[in-house]
Amino acid sequence: MDAQDCQAAATLGPPGPAAHGCVAAWWDMVDRNLRHTVPSCREEDAKGKDRCWYEAALCDGNPIIVYLHGSAEHRAASHRLKLVKVLSDGGFHVLSVDYRGFGDSTGKPTEEGLTTDAIRVYEWTKARSGITPVCLWGHSLGTGVATNAAKVLEEKGCPADAIVLEAPFTNMWVASINYPLLKIYRNVPGFLRTFMDALRKDKIVFPNDENVKFLSSPLLILHGEDDRTVPLEYGKKLYEIAHNAYRNKERVKMVIFPPGFQHNLLCKSPTLLITVRDFLSKQWS
Repeated sequence: MDAQDCQAAATLGPPGPAAHGCVAAWWDMVDRNLRHTVPSCREEDAKGKDRCWYEAALCDGNPIIVYLHGSAEHRAASHRLKLVKVLSDGGFHVLSVDYRGFGDSTGKPTEEGLTTDAIRVYEWTKARSGITPVCLWGHSLGTGVATNAAKVLEEKGCPADAIVLEAPFTNMWVASINYPLLKIYRNVPGFLRTFMDALRKDKIVFPNDENVKFLSSPLLILHGEDDRTVPLEYGKKLYEIAHNAYRNKERVKMVIFPPGFQHNLLCKSPTLLITVRDFLSKQWS
């Protein structure tokens, strides 16, 4: 997405004449970049329906997940579609987002831009969900987008209803320099400084470790024991930081999955859905 400030105008209610062009741009991007998968129990109802029907369905009482994917590919990657299917079968609406610069979205993928996109989609969804809760779910890079967005929502006085972080890192600097493909270059003279300068220049941080200190939303961390892309130690560290920072310790939970699912395939775990539903139902009861 690349609506930037135009997105805010479309978040709540009908626009005035001056905002009409911005709202039209936002709706165009919603059509192209936001995929709404209804709970499987409503699939028959959804056949042949238009956008207005899908919007109205968001307040049908079935919980909603705004899914923020990782750095590779787009919302239609096979493992992401599998996760969406699992969540749909479990009774969730799933809104899958392609940020600006991903999939068929326009624009350049910056940390600020991705965060803005996530905030606007969450607010757009909340404006249409009634009393139905909305959960931010981030995977890998998307965990950084999710906590950035959640921190802004917290500062606005409207915390996210819940946050799920799947395979999270502590911050992008630590995650990047320990990425398996980069480790072979760490001993190359000047590489570390050049790499860090590049991150600093583009203002890429995604500070999960700092963000969680300011959150109050129910927080569930999911991590695979054999994740080699973002090793389990980072998820454990993030959980420790969050647990220490949260006043209500019951709002923070971590679940570690046994070997076999690596970085992208927790969707294949037979316990994933029950884990998520159990946590959210307790938090939202």
